[in-house]
Amino acid sequence: MPAAKWNRRPTHDTGHLPSLDVYQDLYKHFHAHPELSHLESETAARVTEELRSLGSYDIFTNIGETHGVAAVLKNGEGATVLLRADMDGLPVEEKTGLEYASKTRMRDSEGVERPTMHACGHDMHITSLLATAKLMLDAKKAWRGTLILCFQPAEEKGAGAKAMVEGNGGLYTKVPIPDVVLGAHVMPGRAGSLETKRGLVASAADSFRVTLHGRSGHGSQPHRTIDPIVMAASTVLRLQTIVSREVDPYNCPAVVTVGSIHAGDAENIIPEHAEIKLNIRTLDPETRAHVLEGTRRIINAEAMASNAPQEPELESLSNFPFLNNDDEVTTGIETTFAGIFPGRPHGYSSDGPRLGGSEDFGILATSVNRPSCFWTYGGTDPAVWDEKEKEGKLKEIPINHSSYFAPVIMPTLKVAIEGLAGGALTWLAT
Repeated sequence: MPAAKWNRRPTHDTGHLPSLDVYQDLYKHFHAHPELSHLESETAARVTEELRSLGSYDIFTNIGETHGVAAVLKNGEGATVLLRADMDGLPVEEKTGLEYASKTRMRDSEGVERPTMHACGHDMHITSLLATAKLMLDAKKAWRGTLILCFQPAEEKGAGAKAMVEGNGGLYTKVPIPDVVLGAHVMPGRAGSLETKRGLVASAADSFRVTLHGRSGHGSQPHRTIDPIVMAASTVLRLQTIVSREVDPYNCPAVVTVGSIHAGDAENIIPEHAEIKLNIRTLDPETRAHVLEGTRRIINAEAMASNAPQEPELESLSNFPFLNNDDEVTTGIETTFAGIFPGRPHGYSSDGPRLGGSEDFGILATSVNRPSCFWTYGGTDPAVWDEKEKEGKLKEIPINHSSYFAPVIMPTLKVAIEGLAGGALTWLAT
């Protein structure tokens, strides 16, 4: 379905920006109180409380039997625009040293206690969307149509968007089907910058837990055992050859990362099994299929070579689809952002890089055959960025999922709000 026609002369009235002091404090609250995927109950409750305090939104909770929250503001005839923010934190121990740093520990969905941190900036996403809710309410005379705000759980597991649209009492049984779906993500770029990109924005991602089976025994008699640790080590090394020897490095690069390996509990016992967790990123369907096939082939072959007593077990942990920006929608966003923000080198660019990570955001659009656009904005203190750039050390800046990742609140928050509001007004402005 084509996008609703965007307003070729969009308006953007920063005079309606809400008190940023209030929302800076709210950001600190969310940063200090993260919750893991599927467990965002207190976050959802606070989001709901903030939305209710505005008084004019129709609010829906527990969407799709998740902690998802949606709010609808109807303001006459016009287009329908959905803005999305994700809410979940990560099992990371925060080391930023901030006075509002997370000290939270909680049990994950498997019952394992984890340190918990907003290490991917979802606290900034929540706060900026709540502030945008206030801005759009205050600016009602400047636009017409319907605004939908979607606060999504479990993005980090690639499960939240799908659950919201497919679960019982799903999103689009509660809110109107949008004409356009928009979203944004904070990144480690220089605060004040925004970037859009046409076409493919984010890779597909597939994650697995692999259990390799051996035969346990005394560490002094390895010949009477089948050592799953050696099997796992060989598997990890061999998996690296998929990218280095089977994938075209010039056209469609891929990533295969083993992020977890565990086996045994004592130095003198060869364990019965070993477990590895791996993550695969690819940029096109053909490469995705080849890398997944190669992964299974190598895992099974290494088990066979080690004379494993049974075949390995592969359990899918998460799957993220490819994320593509619609050309017409992106054109509208480009026009708006070029009018709101300064240009390069520290403002808006329409030629941003692809995301290093993956996103389930697009499911909110593709599930109802609607177009979407997803952009990024920087969160690194400009003074820190400029110093690292001068020293040639930009790689030292903490990235998403780092225990040191924490966006500088200003100007990051202001730019995030202006981007979301400007994006919505591209279709809603009168």
